[in-house]
Amino acid sequence: MKSRIAAGSAAGALLIAAVAVPMSASASTTDAQLSVVHGVPGVTVDVWVNGALTLDDFTPGTVAGPLALPAGTYSVAITGSDAASATEGVVIGPADLPLAAGGNYTAVAHLTEAGEPTASLFTNDISATAAGEGRLTVRHTAAAPAVDVLAGGSAVVSGLTNPNEQILNLAPATVSASVVAAGTTEPALIGPADVPVTEGSNTIVYAYGSLADDTLAVAVQTIDGLHTPPAGIPAGQTGEAALAGSSENLWTGLGVFGLLLAAAGALIATRKYSAQR
Repeated sequence: MKSRIAAGSAAGALLIAAVAVPMSASASTTDAQLSVVHGVPGVTVDVWVNGALTLDDFTPGTVAGPLALPAGTYSVAITGSDAASATEGVVIGPADLPLAAGGNYTAVAHLTEAGEPTASLFTNDISATAAGEGRLTVRHTAAAPAVDVLAGGSAVVSGLTNPNEQILNLAPATVSASVVAAGTTEPALIGPADVPVTEGSNTIVYAYGSLADDTLAVAVQTIDGLHTPPAGIPAGQTGEAALAGSSENLWTGLGVFGLLLAAAGALIATRKYSAQR
């Protein structure tokens, strides 16, 4: 009987343990999410956060992360790839990056319009997209003057300067985009290139490099999971709150089910033992 009771209790314990994982994971939503983009052409670097080596041999055009970090201010230094510490061979920084709880950020190592190495911190828009829409974010982080972004020959972004961005909410599609000098339509400085706009995602395009050195290029970052919640949420709750409530109810229900399963296992085992006697 003890072995059967133990088996029933173990089954319930496994379900309770399964419940505990999502609930404990939800506590991590207070962390900030930090991605890093390397937009300085021709230089392989190391990235140090609070003096610790975080990204080793980081190559141009690469997007890394996101890193989950507790809210706070972090000192980020970018060094040559052969540096032994955050203070040796510094290329950019150290720069203090303030990260708020639950925020989503991208730190970009890039060139100023004048061609000097620098770093910029962008806050990513992770609000829910409208039903049937995706989000396209264009960021100018290149050593180049103001630019326009063309789609289908027409400017969808105008007069964008370094280090700024413009956000578009669009129907899902693959957009053939070109970057040109502001107020012109040709020649293309970058592209044309196909950029996918996906429902429920924020596709972030970085123009980086140097116009004078003929190293202009693009890097792309995608943030998924921004879909609008389904209709039918009870009044008085936002979509986020309703989803959170539904999730808690689901895990609570599973936890109760686990306890019932454990009790049922013990009861069945007890009855079988009594019948054998």
